[in-house]
Amino acid sequence: MLIRLECRPVEERTISNIEGNLQGLKPNQIRRLEKLYQRRIPPRQIVTQEFARQLSEASHEIHRQVGVLVNRNGYVEHVVVGNARSIVLPDLKRVRMGAERFRGLRCLHTHLAGEGLTQDDLTDLALLRLDLMAAIDVRSDGMPGVVRAAHLLPANGQGSRQVPSEVDAALDAAEPLEMWVFLEPQVPSQIDTDFIDLIESLEEELARARHVRNPRDHRDRAILVGVTTGSAASVQESLEELRELARSAGVVVLDSIIQRRQKLDPRSLVGRGKLDELIIRSLQLGADVIIFDQNLSPTQVRAINEATDLKIIDRTQLILDIFAQRAQSREGKIQVELAQLKYMLPRLTGSGIEMSRLMGGIGGRGPGETKLEVDRRRVRDRIHLLEKQIEQIRTSRRIQRTRRMRRDLPIISIVGYTNAGKSTLLNALTTSTVAAEDRMFATLDPTSRRLRLPRDQEVIINDTVGFIRDLPPDLITAFRATLEEMEGSDVLIHLVDASSAQFESHIASVEKILADLNLSGIPRLLVFNKSDLLSEGEVSNLRHAFSAAMISALNASTLVPMIERVGDMLANAIADRKVNHERRPAITTT
Repeated sequence: MLIRLECRPVEERTISNIEGNLQGLKPNQIRRLEKLYQRRIPPRQIVTQEFARQLSEASHEIHRQVGVLVNRNGYVEHVVVGNARSIVLPDLKRVRMGAERFRGLRCLHTHLAGEGLTQDDLTDLALLRLDLMAAIDVRSDGMPGVVRAAHLLPANGQGSRQVPSEVDAALDAAEPLEMWVFLEPQVPSQIDTDFIDLIESLEEELARARHVRNPRDHRDRAILVGVTTGSAASVQESLEELRELARSAGVVVLDSIIQRRQKLDPRSLVGRGKLDELIIRSLQLGADVIIFDQNLSPTQVRAINEATDLKIIDRTQLILDIFAQRAQSREGKIQVELAQLKYMLPRLTGSGIEMSRLMGGIGGRGPGETKLEVDRRRVRDRIHLLEKQIEQIRTSRRIQRTRRMRRDLPIISIVGYTNAGKSTLLNALTTSTVAAEDRMFATLDPTSRRLRLPRDQEVIINDTVGFIRDLPPDLITAFRATLEEMEGSDVLIHLVDASSAQFESHIASVEKILADLNLSGIPRLLVFNKSDLLSEGEVSNLRHAFSAAMISALNASTLVPMIERVGDMLANAIADRKVNHERRPAITTT
């Protein structure tokens, strides 16, 4: 008689512990579960009749769901016990894997009530990037019933469905959902899907979908998220502005999601279910970053980072990143670094083994906690140093302003919402070549030029950094030295983008920031730029409604009426200043 022996790999496979809910199980039941580690499924089969029977019999005996994670060689890597309704898989998110591959593990588990794949099953399938999720029905006699299985569905850069040609036949009877495809329910002995061919085809399609973009394009790809307790229209406007900010930062926006809630979730802002949906959408589109329109608290940042390895950025951090990209002068770099460090300090936390909080003796401090404290102390020391440098810059600027005032040169400052065209207007008035681009915060460092008005009066005109709604407080503090340049201004030109649908909210935001900086008392002229993009009726309505000057910074002929009005305002401001100076009581000495 010929006895055929199966050759096992040379390396010894160690039996892992059973994971999950083991309370109340008998020793012989645990031993039966441990024997599952010794079973092997042929790599090209999803599951065999014999393996399904062993799972269902064990599950029927203990009245709990039993699951296994099987690698592509057919060996069991994890055995997990749940309760009667669900099973909790081990955390696999921190295990490294390629962006163009699935996890390399398929989950086979039992269902005691004959239900189909649950939402939790599908969420685990997506979040853990499993090869396959399969549920085996347990019949009343303990034998396996039908197997219901699903796998992830690759998507192209727009999120549309793309199915590999090699598996078209297998998906004909499938019911596609947003990110997964259900295979036809069958008993284990009748499943004829070639598992290896299926997975390889799906991964090839996943790789093609991710390689649609230019290999030289290293820009981050992001999903934008807006959460509101009010109207969807207001958050939609804010999200459009966030899209422009992302574009200015060099980020490719793949999708945007809006959620309305009665109350913002204090832990994750969006709630656990929506967060899972968001992470699944990010995986489907191949996003690298999730950008929230709201500012996240340190607690919310930590909670979201625990759920995903994707980069998490809020509105403030995005603006700081843009400023960091734009800063050219030493002063600008110092100001941006100071704002970034102040933002980062409360969010500085440890993660991973190198920051573990191992305690050394009673009351002792572990190496991780000590390192975290050292990092925080270094950040505080750096902040203190930068604040001293900022104060030196403020002192230097005050001296420069005093010298200009002695020369009796009037000062005009151009202020306004970001991307309103301030640099373009400065170039048009002074024939300068200051960099001007159609994107937010193209100008960061302030620029001063001389300008001769029609009345042969020479003035200094300043181009300032643009404002934005909810400008980060740390950024205002860091840039106070720059913003103080406006304090000595005799007239402010408040430039507005007339073509923007949100120009009224832009005006309100700039007025609020000017009030916060105690600059509301400076005379200012409201000027609507880009009037060439409006109809004659719209131009007339804006001119009369706001008593504003209507210009196009690209058309020099439209600037003449504005310059004349600025000259009149400047003459009045200088006259008022002289009157106030003459009325000032003389200082007597004894």
